Amino acid sequence: MTNLMPYLNFPGTTREAMTFYHEALGGEVGFSTYGEFGAAPEGSPAFDKIMHAQLVNDTLRLMASDVVEGFGPPVTYGNNYAVSLVGPEEEQLTEIFNRLSEGGTVEMPLEQQVWGDRYGSFTDKFGVPWMVNIEVQSAEGAGAGD
Repeated sequence: MTNLMPYLNFPGTTREAMTFYHEALGGEVGFSTYGEFGAAPEGSPAFDKIMHAQLVNDTLRLMASDVVEGFGPPVTYGNNYAVSLVGPEEEQLTEIFNRLSEGGTVEMPLEQQVWGDRYGSFTDKFGVPWMVNIEVQSAEGAGAGD
């Protein structure tokens, strides 16, 4: 099933923000750095910054990342969020990506990523930023994005 969920961007304070949300909302929180994904070399300013964080409880999946130089525009309030669609339905999510990005700007084409899923991002013709993540099913049947 495809889920609609918030994705927040922070100027280097994702770990602090998500820890705060975790303390208030409960659940489980996890962090992955740019370095862990191999997206930034050791010693670079981005190496220890958060590429992806996720807070999951019974009713919510909240995701977030640090925006660092070279990985997107600087965070300003108004561009620090995106609507994120996540699920295993490849055909459905590919169609949604193509339809909603029509007339907009594709920042990242929908393609295989280092974490194993297919992912793409765009801003629609109304200025709303979207992210689409198609979870690749593992041998056990769990999504790689879980």
